[in-house]
Amino acid sequence: MTHSEGGRTARAIGAVVGAAVGDALGAPFEFGPAGVFSARYPLGEPQPDEMRGGGGWDPGEATDDTQMAVLVADSLLGRGGLDPSDVFERFQRWAAGEPKDIGLQTEAVLTSGDPWDSAAGLHFWITGHAAGNGSLMRASTSAVYFAPAGREATMDAARRIAALTHGDRAAWEGTAVFHELIRLALAGQDLLAALPDVVAQIHPDHRDRYAAILAPDWHPSMATEFNGAVWPCLASAVWVLRTTADYPSALRAAVDLGGDTDTVAAVTGGLAGAVYGIGAIPARWTAPLHVPVPGWGDRVLRYPDLVALAEELAASLPGVGRL
Repeated sequence: MTHSEGGRTARAIGAVVGAAVGDALGAPFEFGPAGVFSARYPLGEPQPDEMRGGGGWDPGEATDDTQMAVLVADSLLGRGGLDPSDVFERFQRWAAGEPKDIGLQTEAVLTSGDPWDSAAGLHFWITGHAAGNGSLMRASTSAVYFAPAGREATMDAARRIAALTHGDRAAWEGTAVFHELIRLALAGQDLLAALPDVVAQIHPDHRDRYAAILAPDWHPSMATEFNGAVWPCLASAVWVLRTTADYPSALRAAVDLGGDTDTVAAVTGGLAGAVYGIGAIPARWTAPLHVPVPGWGDRVLRYPDLVALAEELAASLPGVGRL
């Protein structure tokens, strides 16, 4: 799958903006049944205005998925590399700003009062549940930033950022796979052909399960958990890439899966945007796009701001220190 339009920067912008567009497009359909998007906006309708909002979301409004991705980007750029405690503090400030939507697990970790380097682990130890898609949903910006650092560095960074809110290694590994797929896409490589090699980089305890859900014969109907879990969320995004041929079709298919539509579409949008480039994303979807950032006053990022952010991430020399 090497259909990208434009160069590396166009694909990097596509990854960041593509994830945000998917988030905003899918938000009004969250927790709904399959097929609702196409039922409301039949394919072939002339320039349908799909970004109409609904379900408490304004037209083009991005959710916690993109808000947290922006915070990760702010930290990486502001600190000159990965400073996990700074990322965690930004997450805490955002959570205290009363965002419209925040994952239950993420909220529990960020408001626990426990230190940044133990809060997620303690939550997992107590509850036994921490394999949600909440670390995967926010990974577009960090994936773009760390891509130039190579496979090992980008997958390691993904795990470390995921571990701030998710104590289950399954979430770390899914986020690491996403990072690596974005790295490959930005380099113009074929994601689907590379999947077996990527799976080989997964921690041995989780490799078999990821190998099964990322295999060519997997279908969303085979999921054993709700797609709010990391495994079916990532697998659904990969399945969409296998079964569609352009960005708009990929996003339509992702939202039509139902369930956790904003995050499935955000993950799909990040991958598809990296594959096809920013030029493949319809202007009717980017025009109303906006990302409020609770905890930071009236800060709202719009399409030009996201483009500039993606350009800065893509141009930065990744820093992996600051433990």
